Amino acid sequence: MSLDHKGVRLEHVHVQDNKLYISGVAPSTQAKNKVWDQIKQVDPMFSDLTADIRVEGGARTQTAGAAAGGGQQDTQIYVVQPGDTLSKISQKFYGAPSHYIKIFEANRDKLSDPNKIQPGQKLTIPS
Repeated sequence: MSLDHKGVRLEHVHVQDNKLYISGVAPSTQAKNKVWDQIKQVDPMFSDLTADIRVEGGARTQTAGAAAGGGQQDTQIYVVQPGDTLSKISQKFYGAPSHYIKIFEANRDKLSDPNKIQPGQKLTIPS
């Protein structure tokens, strides 16, 4: 996947515990979504990758997924139960475990790693 033609700029790439971490900035939501489409073609479960692609435009910067819902009315709060994973929560709310990244992105203020959630945490579930 070539990111140059999409205008996506990588800021940080590293490997930790056999997992690839990528952070970058896209010039538009469309460019960000094209990157995610490419990532999903390689590994729909994101089993060895964590990516943080933000959209930057003009005077405003938004974290991927943060403004996609259009407001609080489009979200729910879920309390993490013992044995939960973001994939299991994604299956419950979206019917597919592969949408867990949507939950992760909506909770970047509470989560630093999609594999590290704790029972009792309150997570925002975007629609």
